[in-house]
Amino acid sequence: MKTVLVTGGAGFIGCNFVKLMLAHHPSYRIINVDALTYAGNLENLKEITDKGRYVFIKADIRDKEKMDEIFKTYEITSVVNFAAESHVDRSIEEPEIFLLTNVIGTQVLLDVAKKHWKAHPNDKYCKTYKPGVKFLQVSTDEVYGALGETGLFVETMPLMPNSPYSASKASADMVVRAYHETFGMPVNITRCSNNYGPFQFPEKLIPLMINNCLEEKELPVYGDGMQVRDWLHVTDHCSAIDTVLHKGVDGEVYNIGGNNEKANIEIVKLIIKTLGKSEDLIKYVKDRPGHDKRYAIDNTKITTQLDWEPSYTFEQGMKETIEWYLNHPDWIEHIILGDYVKYYQKMYH
Repeated sequence: MKTVLVTGGAGFIGCNFVKLMLAHHPSYRIINVDALTYAGNLENLKEITDKGRYVFIKADIRDKEKMDEIFKTYEITSVVNFAAESHVDRSIEEPEIFLLTNVIGTQVLLDVAKKHWKAHPNDKYCKTYKPGVKFLQVSTDEVYGALGETGLFVETMPLMPNSPYSASKASADMVVRAYHETFGMPVNITRCSNNYGPFQFPEKLIPLMINNCLEEKELPVYGDGMQVRDWLHVTDHCSAIDTVLHKGVDGEVYNIGGNNEKANIEIVKLIIKTLGKSEDLIKYVKDRPGHDKRYAIDNTKITTQLDWEPSYTFEQGMKETIEWYLNHPDWIEHIILGDYVKYYQKMYH
């Protein structure tokens, strides 16, 4: 049986990936490791019924002994590393935790994987690994920095991160690459554009605006709201990661984009219109430091080499996303009240 270790699997993208893997690969076992920091929410996964193929473990990826024990106990055959501090605003306030989790945590996982997967773990010159193993690092387009009004991010661009968050993700990418080059570890790195969809923590743009609209609260928009992002539905992102996990060429980086460039203010106004609210709710606030103006991804490599393409149009994805939040008011309320933390205590203590 293939056993996939998904780190950060209680977060927004991770929980969607866990469910996709269980649905698409009936012979696989999924081990979900999450430290359950503010954005990890086990309520995201309570619909999983096949407990025989799914195991949750509360742990920090920086804990080398615990990671070693998990590899040993479950005979992990691949790692998909979502575990990361990921909110740019928080990285401006507390850069240290981003470096510790995103860089050191990734290095710990790589070290443990190398130990368990190498054919001859004590031979430093050995670059032979057990068949079928793979370490997949989930990264972000923010590692490339910002674009001007034209152009797209391609995989060969130099990394020029502008925030502590993106700097920590770029650093982790470099460590993953180094483990491939130095130790021969089978790795891939994926870099995605902005995700949206169900179960996204409501400090991010789309769920924040939906929730504030529903409560008739002000809609805070940074600067002039003309920051452009390429939006990717989380289901498409997860299917792309699944594709890279199974088809990706060792050592390669794959950009994952949704081909949906939109300015932030466009999205805010779309949500307002869909929910029948007034644009008077918009409040322009001082832009955050180092706010990149435009991101856009060229996904030619993954679409042509691995035969993946996004299935969602932005209109369809946004319609479904808004409907999901409208149909799950309790989920948002539990986060706002902190009740999602109590769910873990109830289930696992």
